[in-house]
Amino acid sequence: MEPQRITPSSKPHPPVVGKVTHHSIELYWDLEKKAKRQGPQEQWCRFSIEEEDPRMHTYGIIYTGYATKHVVEGLEPRTLYRFRLKVTSPSGEYAYSPVISVATTREPLSSEHFHRAVNVNDEDLLVRILQGGNVKVDVPNKFGFTALMVAAQKGYTRLVKILVSNGTDVNLKNGSGKDSLMLACYAGHLDVVKYLRRHGASWETRDLGGCTALHWAADGGHCNVIDWMIKDGCEVDAADAGSGWTPLMRVSALSGSRPAAALLIAAGADVNVRDRDGKTPLMFGKGVLEMARVFDRQNVVSLLEERKKMQMLKKPSAC
Repeated sequence: MEPQRITPSSKPHPPVVGKVTHHSIELYWDLEKKAKRQGPQEQWCRFSIEEEDPRMHTYGIIYTGYATKHVVEGLEPRTLYRFRLKVTSPSGEYAYSPVISVATTREPLSSEHFHRAVNVNDEDLLVRILQGGNVKVDVPNKFGFTALMVAAQKGYTRLVKILVSNGTDVNLKNGSGKDSLMLACYAGHLDVVKYLRRHGASWETRDLGGCTALHWAADGGHCNVIDWMIKDGCEVDAADAGSGWTPLMRVSALSGSRPAAALLIAAGADVNVRDRDGKTPLMFGKGVLEMARVFDRQNVVSLLEERKKMQMLKKPSAC
């Protein structure tokens, strides 16, 4: 004999919607007095949650049992779903509740969205993510860079200000020991450099190789940045930890920028400095002038030779 449907007057109420996220919907249902659990389980009412297939307009069972709550998981964000409750009595009679419609929420903004906003200089999205409070301002990207490091390197001054105002740590370092100030100096973003200095960034910080921000500014060859750094009081002759190179030595060996070398020399950089113990193979234990010659930095060579001649003329003659 076929089980009978429960009469319309005794139809169950639709499921009650609980917590909804971008990938899950919580459903629960109230037991009517006649459906309360009394005696052995085979005398209880059984509950089924059915979900509509929007393409076929049919319903399929996604839960069946004796519980009074079910969480539907693995759903798509911002999508409408339809559910109904089926109650089956111990005798086999059953009834369906009215259908309910529930939409999942928007996918929460994550650290991936956060770093994407910085990369594309999307100020509005960055502010919205920070206001949401779900992403920590100093969370690193997959390369170990904080949002501030990326913004400083790219010269996004407005983003830098937003991040600083939201509590980012200006002195954090990436995997190689570089901080946001070093990255801004190397890239030549003077506005960012000035702002970071006003908010606690230090000239004393060194990366894993012992290089300071001035070393990186010298590598970048941005004279306006170098000039401002010198005026702001950074150390001109700081030597790195590996070979003992000063910023002037790096200019002589790497960039060959005569204007950068001139700024450093004018600020008192030692033109006769040698690398650490003369042991660096590329330098052959020679001074800055010899370094420039080895690397064929003719612009710097002529400058250093002029400087050397001037120093010789200033020396008192022997009696």
